[in-house]
Amino acid sequence: MADAAKADLTQEEKERFQTDALPLLDSLYSGALRMTRNPSDAEDLVQETMLRAYRAFDRFEAGTNLKAWLFRILTNAYINTYRKKQREPLKVSQDEVEDFDLYRELKNHDPEMSVTPETIVLDNLVDSDIIEAIDDLPEQFRLAVVLSDVEGFSYAEMAEIMDVPMGTVMSRLHRGRKALQKRLWEVARDRGIVKGPHPDQADAKS
Repeated sequence: MADAAKADLTQEEKERFQTDALPLLDSLYSGALRMTRNPSDAEDLVQETMLRAYRAFDRFEAGTNLKAWLFRILTNAYINTYRKKQREPLKVSQDEVEDFDLYRELKNHDPEMSVTPETIVLDNLVDSDIIEAIDDLPEQFRLAVVLSDVEGFSYAEMAEIMDVPMGTVMSRLHRGRKALQKRLWEVARDRGIVKGPHPDQADAKS
């Protein structure tokens, strides 16, 4: 049976892992929680990620982006293990999100407003509302939004983490942000920040 922790890491590599990788645990857990949407599964996913990372740490190129390297391991572990336990992710057609623009709709809601649309929504929502809206996104969109807008990775880093072409990253992020805007508009409507049905619903009834 393979050793739980690889024994041929040098002492320097072991010390670098403790010094450089362990401080990223909180960020990894946050990402894992957004992926699994379950605290217990997120903890297990991070534990598996760190174990895999420790075993492979001799192959990590010092001086490169350790956080991106760890998130790639995290993402692969999620796809290969935990996603299989979950139901098929919700499918959202491109037509449902591509043409929706939260800020345009808010401008239409009140063309005379003197504050920015961002202020109307974001200043009236709490962090938990935004987190829940992200959690409601379909899986591939959610991952793109989390990696870009929460963790701050570049397109190139996201392409490596997700193991997809950069064009796919950009498409998923664009559609994910549109879907998030739509969900935030619905939350804002429920909070009374904006009124009336969603524009698509109003058009369907006319």
